[in-house]
Amino acid sequence: MKKYLGPLNRENPILVQVLGVCSALAVTAQLKPAVVMALSVTVVCALSNLIISLIRNTIPPRVRIIVQLLVVSFFVVMVDMFLQAYVYDVSKMLSVFVGLIITNCIVMGRLEAFALSHKPLPSLMDGLMNGLGYGLVLVVVGSLRELLGRGTLWNIRIMPQALYEAGYLDNGLMILPPMALILIGSLIWIFNRKPKNAR
Repeated sequence: MKKYLGPLNRENPILVQVLGVCSALAVTAQLKPAVVMALSVTVVCALSNLIISLIRNTIPPRVRIIVQLLVVSFFVVMVDMFLQAYVYDVSKMLSVFVGLIITNCIVMGRLEAFALSHKPLPSLMDGLMNGLGYGLVLVVVGSLRELLGRGTLWNIRIMPQALYEAGYLDNGLMILPPMALILIGSLIWIFNRKPKNAR
């Protein structure tokens, strides 16, 4: 199990590999859409890895990318339909970014680098852990932006009213798109900086 935990730390798809950054920038103004996007990518990545691994020996090398896109597209459409049926408000907030999971570098990268050359169960675990590693960053950034920008988490008031009465103001910059870039860039820098005594 330990070998699959890399995406949660030193092999994180966003913080180390710098993949899937576009959607991470776009959906993290609030925690709720960030969590839903994280779960969506995790489901698509895990199930796509599983299916591609199951049929890997029957896929002609020349058409492997097309087959991968078809498998990913199927799961993305299923996820999108589920979101529209059960969490329509979040589906509207995520807009086109659910559909763009089809071209997410994390999903396609894991299919190409892992699922095509490994057995189904390891491939499922690889997809699951990479999705969770991606989701972890989205949850952290979404929580920070919503808490500091609106004083809420999941649209529930967290900052006490007494704090506002004492003069505290929500930081409107936190919910603007540039702050997502600044926060994720800062996390990437913190995560990858070397200690002073390292060579």
